[in-house]
Amino acid sequence: MNTMVRFITLVTLLTFIAACEPAQPPAPETSHQSPKNFAFTNVAVVNIARNSGEIAEAQTVLVVGDRITTVGATSAVTVPSGFVEIDGTNQFLMAGLTEMHGHVPPASSFGQLPERYLDDVLFMYVANGVTTVRGMLGYPHQLQLKQDITEGKRTGPTLYLAGPSFNGNSIESPEKATQRVIEQRDQGWDLLKVHPGLTLSEYQAMAKTARGANIDFAGHVPKDVGLEVALTEGQRTIDHLDGYLEAIDALNRPASKYELDYLVDLTLRHGAAVVPTQALWATIIGASDIEQLRQYEEIDYVPEAVRAGWFNYLEEPSLGYFNAEAAAIQQDNRQRLIRALFDGGVPIIFGTDAPQLFSVPGFSALREITVLHDAGIPLAGILHSATVAAGEYFADKDLFGRVAEGHRADLVLLQQNPLEDPAALAGRSGVMVAGQWLDRATIDNQLEAIRAAGMRKSANFKPEQTP
Repeated sequence: MNTMVRFITLVTLLTFIAACEPAQPPAPETSHQSPKNFAFTNVAVVNIARNSGEIAEAQTVLVVGDRITTVGATSAVTVPSGFVEIDGTNQFLMAGLTEMHGHVPPASSFGQLPERYLDDVLFMYVANGVTTVRGMLGYPHQLQLKQDITEGKRTGPTLYLAGPSFNGNSIESPEKATQRVIEQRDQGWDLLKVHPGLTLSEYQAMAKTARGANIDFAGHVPKDVGLEVALTEGQRTIDHLDGYLEAIDALNRPASKYELDYLVDLTLRHGAAVVPTQALWATIIGASDIEQLRQYEEIDYVPEAVRAGWFNYLEEPSLGYFNAEAAAIQQDNRQRLIRALFDGGVPIIFGTDAPQLFSVPGFSALREITVLHDAGIPLAGILHSATVAAGEYFADKDLFGRVAEGHRADLVLLQQNPLEDPAALAGRSGVMVAGQWLDRATIDNQLEAIRAAGMRKSANFKPEQTP
């Protein structure tokens, strides 16, 4: 598994170092309009708890700027003059989703992808109802990008960003780890990203300094560190369930209930959360259906260079698709583990690791919901992980994750009840991100432009090139 962890780290780095250029295409025209106030009228508001959800019928939700100011019965709420009214009759309004392990492309490359790619990624998140992204691999331009989105200069989700990663190549000593923590805190990054390769002493130096600097660290669990040490040192989230099956030596054999209970108790004892990324990891370890992956409609939205890399991965048996039996055992363990963590009360926060192998930004949310639901987690629990739980994680930075007064106006208007059907999120009438409304027509037009661009061949792309 250590080889696999190194590989996914390499895939992530190559995907973003080799595949992107500065992005300056026209944003959707709504991004430069004057701020408006909105009223969603006669809508069913979706209220989500960890183990259940409820629908409040016939509600009016008022939005002023980027804030929800009123939520109440339509019969009792008067829509002020000048508000743009959106009729929510027979529709459902829920909080926007958070992508807790997402990526934002860098702003420089070897010219292999179109200039528009960065803005296309941002838009695909929002178009699919993902209104907040915790970016988990920092590049220098991203802090300015975050500010540009906040100021309305670009259309995109609210970003919370990890800096450049702590890994075996970037850190060569405990002293370097300490220095890098302070540098990233002072530069304004929101958290530190842990990748494989850190030694125990380097990791502990990073963790000690981060605690003193009041900055979170999250991500992978380096092999020399192990799950128990990572939890003890205060790693805020364990992403990809990294280190869990290794801790009980159950990568290639079924885990027992006793072992799963141990992992649940260990996580609860230290107060960490997990970001499972189940759908993506099934692809990485070789547990996905190859032909089904090839038929994903959303892969038309990524450029040819990206698609080629993904298809090449499926053709290279040494990279993952070499032992179907072992992959099936590991995936079953992961599904049983995430269900045990959920049932045991461990905080789960939603993430898909997009853009990554067949994990297309925004579209990947529905894939992840389906896999989590297959594990036996109720829809309310999954939606809670993508809304309320994410808002609680970032409670020191802003108020969001619920359809409630004072919360950031991140909203998704749906045609079906998301508590009843995992596919309901595909039926969006529109998305509001920080008070900016994108109706379905605007979304569809922009997505079609992205799809058309994705299907064009890149004149500069040479499959044999590696950076």
